[in-house]
Amino acid sequence: TKYSKLIFGKSDTVPEELHQMVQEGFLTLREHDCFFQDLVRIKGKDFVTPVSRILIGNPGCTYKYLNTRLFTVPWPTEGYDINYCSPQIQDACKALIRLNDYLHIEAVKALQGQSLFETKETKDTTVIDREQNFATSLTEKGSISKDQSSCCVPEDDYISLKNRTSYNLTLLNYMDPLQMLYLKQEPYFGMGSMAVSWHHDENLVERSTVAVYSYSCEGSAVEESNEQKLKGRDPAVWHVGLKVAWDIETPGLAIPLHQGDFYLMLDGLNMTHQHCVLAGFSPRFSSTHRVADCSRGTLEYIFGQCELALQNLQTDSDSKALSLKSLETAVVKQVEEIHNEVEFEWLRQFWFQGKRYLKCTDWWLKPMAKLEEFWRKMEIMTSLVLSEVGKEEQIEEQRNETISCLLLVLTERQRLRKEWTAR
Repeated sequence: TKYSKLIFGKSDTVPEELHQMVQEGFLTLREHDCFFQDLVRIKGKDFVTPVSRILIGNPGCTYKYLNTRLFTVPWPTEGYDINYCSPQIQDACKALIRLNDYLHIEAVKALQGQSLFETKETKDTTVIDREQNFATSLTEKGSISKDQSSCCVPEDDYISLKNRTSYNLTLLNYMDPLQMLYLKQEPYFGMGSMAVSWHHDENLVERSTVAVYSYSCEGSAVEESNEQKLKGRDPAVWHVGLKVAWDIETPGLAIPLHQGDFYLMLDGLNMTHQHCVLAGFSPRFSSTHRVADCSRGTLEYIFGQCELALQNLQTDSDSKALSLKSLETAVVKQVEEIHNEVEFEWLRQFWFQGKRYLKCTDWWLKPMAKLEEFWRKMEIMTSLVLSEVGKEEQIEEQRNETISCLLLVLTERQRLRKEWTAR
């Protein structure tokens, strides 16, 4: 009852062709050195993650965790011109979008299955029509089998059901436990060595499903240990651990993950529970599909912010001199905050570990150059504000207000520049 929103899928339920594509994709990315350890920041200190990662997903999407922003290697998407470093890397990205579609459909089915128990018998016929249409459209995409189409889901949940399972990216993980000198032991239930400690996934759309496909390279050398007399889990096999958040009275759960198994954390499970990854003996890849909250994390968003800020800059048609349209405190504050956002959430986040993306694609270089152009203009805007408030004819009260607002943002900029230089 405590873990009803965890759905486990055995590898033999996944199409063989899909396994093959995805597993080849993992190995390709490893061969091309596309997995990287991230420098993350926890409680003001920087750490290198034991697990190596790469983010693949919708073009222009980013995912932020532990103060580090990762930029997607875009998977092939209609309408986008994506130049991959090799056809093999392109195939790997193609395989992952196929896996993404498959897991999306599995999540919809699982949520529909669960809501069967929660919905009332009687329903509005328009809702039933809509469900039939939705299920039919999914079936036509080669997804849900026909008998699923009679599932009952309340109308307003329908849209949210789709939104909460439409993964926009996957964070791929790779780790070879034998290369690790030290792995922490699981502290509460004696589950053994952890590759990833207890945590919630962050920066996700509320109540969205997380889907994880696991591929451990189980060779002949590392078969399961024969001593099944062992109390607890088999240490040779990778597991996912789950526990109720902030609760060590309720027994934890450790589920063995064999080659090609997958699991879904439905609805609010990622928030009500914590999960960890328990290391086996062999190297392992995983593809963790998420509905990232991209409200402030897409190129579209940050370009929109830049355009908003630059509305306050005007060029004299004759002399080509630049000046500010308004010195109102609210306008100045907004522009300077966007200036900080572009510099610290995008440019510095990208360049402090962004060169590594060039192993896969040069897709981000143009947008970053464009953002840098915007940033230069905002630097000019800052100096224009400073020279304006320095002029004698400014009204004292307005001038003081502008200065104190500006001082806050500039102090923050200075502090963050020092912090980033140190990183």
